[in-house]
Amino acid sequence: MKDIKKILVPIDGSKNSMRGLDEAIYLARQCHATITGLYVIPIAKPLTDSQISYLEKYLLNNASKFMSKAKIRCGQNGILFDDDIAYGDEGPKIINYAENKAYDIIVIGSRGMSSIKETFLGSTSNYVLHKSKIPVLIVK
Repeated sequence: MKDIKKILVPIDGSKNSMRGLDEAIYLARQCHATITGLYVIPIAKPLTDSQISYLEKYLLNNASKFMSKAKIRCGQNGILFDDDIAYGDEGPKIINYAENKAYDIIVIGSRGMSSIKETFLGSTSNYVLHKSKIPVLIVK
């Protein structure tokens, strides 16, 4: 438990992702770790700023809102918080991000925003749990 220094928390604004953040904060306090919130925009990244769609603007605004809430929550608990945005398929993006940047653990809510998709395809958290090479904590 003492070797956890970098915690990755995928955040989509859902109650479950915020519960995941709260659990990560608790863990970070015990281990003196830092937290990075990752918001994955489920579309391809535009090549130029002029190609930003209305949908992407909306998603970026949401990401900004969720991240500032997360940053405040972490700050109130004395935890250093970083945020980042990635584009693409949530599950693979989360895993690649965590492995490329050498995170010690991924703390993820059991269900995010995509409840319909989850019924048919299996959830992002389920994908991350089964594909990740680093430890995953799923918070209900």
